[in-house]
Amino acid sequence: MARRLFPGAWLRKPHYAQARFSYTRMKYLFISWLVVFIGSWVMYVQYSTYTELCRGHDCRKIICDKYKTGVIDGSACSSLCAKETLYFGKCLSTKPNDQMYLGIWGNLQGVIKCQMEEAAQLDFGTDPEPRKEIVLFDKPTRGTTVEKFKEMVYGLFKAKLGEQGNLSELVNLILSFADGNKDGRVSLPEAKSAWALLQLDEFLLMAILQDKEHTPKLMGFCGDLYVTERVEYTSLYGISLPWVIELFIPSGFRRSMDQWFTPSWPRKAKIAIGLLEFVEDIFHGPYGNFLMCDTSAKNLGYNDKYDLKVMDMRKIVPEMNLKEIIKDRQCESDLDCIYGTDCSTLCDQSKMRCTTEVIQPNLAKACQLLKDYLLRGAPSDIHEELEKQLYLCIALKVTANQMEMEHSLILNNLKTLLWKKISHTNDS
Repeated sequence: MARRLFPGAWLRKPHYAQARFSYTRMKYLFISWLVVFIGSWVMYVQYSTYTELCRGHDCRKIICDKYKTGVIDGSACSSLCAKETLYFGKCLSTKPNDQMYLGIWGNLQGVIKCQMEEAAQLDFGTDPEPRKEIVLFDKPTRGTTVEKFKEMVYGLFKAKLGEQGNLSELVNLILSFADGNKDGRVSLPEAKSAWALLQLDEFLLMAILQDKEHTPKLMGFCGDLYVTERVEYTSLYGISLPWVIELFIPSGFRRSMDQWFTPSWPRKAKIAIGLLEFVEDIFHGPYGNFLMCDTSAKNLGYNDKYDLKVMDMRKIVPEMNLKEIIKDRQCESDLDCIYGTDCSTLCDQSKMRCTTEVIQPNLAKACQLLKDYLLRGAPSDIHEELEKQLYLCIALKVTANQMEMEHSLILNNLKTLLWKKISHTNDS
């Protein structure tokens, strides 16, 4: 009866359902397209970032071209370029100009470091100049005697370190390392490689601290490429996650999560003692004071015995060198007087120039890094005293009266407190 009265009524519902289905399908198609588009864009960005950061093939080609034409030589050159027994593995680079890879050298594992561009000499945030391949290995020139080369190296050390320690002994150490084939003499190509390496603060510091426990051992070199020992754990704490997951984790939560993935507290204490000992090694050592200008957990690692190893020393610089560069730097505020992330001086508003005295000593930066790391899970009987010592340490200032005495006192108090607690355990 209803159909006879309203002949089009029975058609209306199917037509509405069909329209609704069409709208739903379009919505899902649009969402699917949007997901694919965003996913493709993110993958493209990640791929572009990877190809920019990880240029191991280019690095190897530049070095091997120089080696094959006789410009450079070194203990790793033959394995890298002729025998091909030195391989680039996983990319660890965080900056395009500082290439870093896990490497395999025969039966040994190591870390390969290579400079794709000239190292910026304390550039305070300016972009490094492109690598000048023509002049990178231009010194020493043909005809330079070994004695003349020694004078060049001595002069470089004097400029970087000042008249401190036995510089002649350090020169002999470098010449011994430069003799890659151990034939008792340094050839011109080997000298060119050594000179290029000595322009890098990290290499210089590693050479100075080769006999120290917390410095990775140098295994070999070719040009300004060098290989160091591999360390099992390449960050002080944290967990490596796929980049897709990293995108959706808030930074604050990520920092908290990093502290969940750490060794047991006694092992953390042993690692922390290692960092304190390293700070001691570079604080007014035989060749002066070195400043830690990027105190990051990612620059520190440890081996399977929980001995700390400093993975990245590129932002550890000679104090004298930093002062010489910064003294004439123009500034409007203290923010203009920062090198790396952690080395800050004050801006003298009357002269509009940066002062030369770094505000915070290395020990204060190390304690800031260790605060959450050590206090989380610390035994209740030392928690209060440990927290007190850490905050005293963080408050240290270079300008304070009797800073060196306070520095030594706090350093010894922290090491003693930690050692007493773990000395009876297997982790010590």
